[in-house]
Amino acid sequence: MQTIILRCLVLAVFTVGCTSESSPARNGGEGDDPAAPRFAVLVFSKTAGYRHASITDGIAAIRALGQAHGFAVEATEDAAAFTDSTLARFRVVVFLNTSEDVLDEAGQEAFERYIRAGGGFAGVHAASDTEYDWPFYGGLVGAYFAGHPAIQPATVVLADTTHPSTRGLPPRWTRTDEWYNFRSNPRGRVHVLAVLDEATYEGGTMGGDHPIAWCHAYEGGRAWYTAMGHTPESYAEPAFRQHLLGGILYAAGQAGTCPVP
Repeated sequence: MQTIILRCLVLAVFTVGCTSESSPARNGGEGDDPAAPRFAVLVFSKTAGYRHASITDGIAAIRALGQAHGFAVEATEDAAAFTDSTLARFRVVVFLNTSEDVLDEAGQEAFERYIRAGGGFAGVHAASDTEYDWPFYGGLVGAYFAGHPAIQPATVVLADTTHPSTRGLPPRWTRTDEWYNFRSNPRGRVHVLAVLDEATYEGGTMGGDHPIAWCHAYEGGRAWYTAMGHTPESYAEPAFRQHLLGGILYAAGQAGTCPVP
């Protein structure tokens, strides 16, 4: 009897061990687990220049959006994450208030391959104050930062009310932020989603056409950018979080399209 019991225990342990080792890995919602995330997002917030106090708030907001909408979120400031194998795990990379030169040549090359293979980019606020000497990135983000006036209320006018990042927002959306001016107007290279009404605040330098959020298809991938998101309070605003969510979903290829400019 003891021999039979011992054999059964050995068989049970062996069976459990084999089952565990042979179970397939799950990634990005694959498999039969309804709770598995649909896709994964990498939030990159390395700074080599000005560092925004709102970075922590932004990461927390994106994590909360992921929990609520079924995508996984990882955050890093380690440029060593920009390798082919690591980037392949993510459907979209968010540059959250990055600044100046944040990637070395190897990281830049890996990110270019990632975008050209169909990856997504979402740039938030100071993402346009990043990598001024990298032409590929300049085309991806759409325009480079030139300057800004003091933080103040202004009115954002929607130019596209159907894109996931602007759908449901007020057609004239008044909010407080740090309003960027750009070195060039990206219109014609990107699809403009929203513009600033420079008559509603002080310090705008782009005249009657001041894009503030846009999207475009780029080198095989998808890119979305918003110049909003300077203040910590931005990331607690339901409307701004909706804007950010729609941009991430578009960049991930999960919602909406971006018309050719």
